[in-house]
Amino acid sequence: MGKGDIARENFKTGLNCAQAVLLAFSDEIGIEEQELSKLIIGFGGGFARQRYVCGAVSGMTAVLGSLLSDGKDKLAIYKIVKEAMDKFSGQTGSVICAELLDSETLKDKSIVPEERTEKYYKKRPCAELCALAGTITEELIKKYK
Repeated sequence: MGKGDIARENFKTGLNCAQAVLLAFSDEIGIEEQELSKLIIGFGGGFARQRYVCGAVSGMTAVLGSLLSDGKDKLAIYKIVKEAMDKFSGQTGSVICAELLDSETLKDKSIVPEERTEKYYKKRPCAELCALAGTITEELIKKYK
């Protein structure tokens, strides 16, 4: 099972999109899942359901920074993150949560997450966006590590 599949399944367990992607790589990052989950939770729903940068993209960025950055060379990691974002938007059309969701979903302006039901999963592309982010991240780690 690839990291994209794990990210998809993580989302389906109730994690938000940012958590789902980051936790797919927890074994490689070497930080406890609970700590990673707490660190990234506010990025879900495009930053607290404000629909800015997609949480899956935020999770992808966190993983790439953790596994491919020395923490000092900004240019090196910026290039990799830009490549990841370009791949993601090349397949989805955007990295912005509001542009990835349908207009009906966007009518809900509440910060309260929707209940995860069969209807929820049918109307939202989030599980597949998590899978895509996980797959792109895995590919770039192999390329640059």
